[in-house]
Amino acid sequence: MKNLIVKNVETLEGQLIDRDGNQFTQKNIIPDEETSKCRANFVEVDPGNYAYGYHYHESNEEVFYFISGTGVVRTIDGEITVKAGDVIGFPTGEKGAHVVLNKSENEKLVYIDFGTTSLPEVVHLPDFNKIMVISGEVNGVYDK
Repeated sequence: MKNLIVKNVETLEGQLIDRDGNQFTQKNIIPDEETSKCRANFVEVDPGNYAYGYHYHESNEEVFYFISGTGVVRTIDGEITVKAGDVIGFPTGEKGAHVVLNKSENEKLVYIDFGTTSLPEVVHLPDFNKIMVISGEVNGVYDK
């Protein structure tokens, strides 16, 4: 990190992310521009929605800590039910493919998404047969 970071999640302004009618909120704890090795975000997923879409990383690992609610994580090996207190670590490569879904009818799912920030990064989006390339100079989505 470039500086000491102290934040209170209750006062953080969330960024509403809307992708094809699916919505979730991301609250940056450690934003990308403040770090060179790791990042952390609070993610809030309303009932019936999912976060980020099904994907996996070539360079970066992620760890999710579930704070409240219940949900389902779709993986290459099937679905895993998660609840408050659960932790899941996602390795790089296809074995780390994931998406978090909130199948609840009335309860928000909240978790912390910790991850490394190695560049360049290639993120695979298997459901769309696309890749996302992220580097110091390139940031785009391309057909696979």
